[in-house]
Amino acid sequence: MEPLFIAASPTSPEIDFRFDQHTLSIKGESYPENAAAFYGPLIARVQTYLEQCSEAEITVNVSLAYFNSSSTKMLFTFFEALNNAAMAGNHVRLNWYHDEDDDTILEFGQELHDDFGALDFQDHAVSN
Repeated sequence: MEPLFIAASPTSPEIDFRFDQHTLSIKGESYPENAAAFYGPLIARVQTYLEQCSEAEITVNVSLAYFNSSSTKMLFTFFEALNNAAMAGNHVRLNWYHDEDDDTILEFGQELHDDFGALDFQDHAVSN
């Protein structure tokens, strides 16, 4: 499957999905005007990729400094697809990067850990 790269914009994160390397990365800030329009096609590509995975070692790197509520809904859909893939026998490691002083992003990561128990959740506090 062809890799997918979208450069960051002032309102949307960098997307770097290297399907051949089983590495999916999201980095930056996420408050696009229409989160469903931005994330919908990405999630569809990820779901197609995940359907082709069997006992794969998948690494997901998420480093978001900020995201709005409509992005949150789409991110939950993304993580749900990953969790389903993990329950189907793939090993999905979620590296959750956040500023060490950002309690909001930390708490969202903890919520992901609680809600999507099949993911190998790794919290990474980053100092500035």
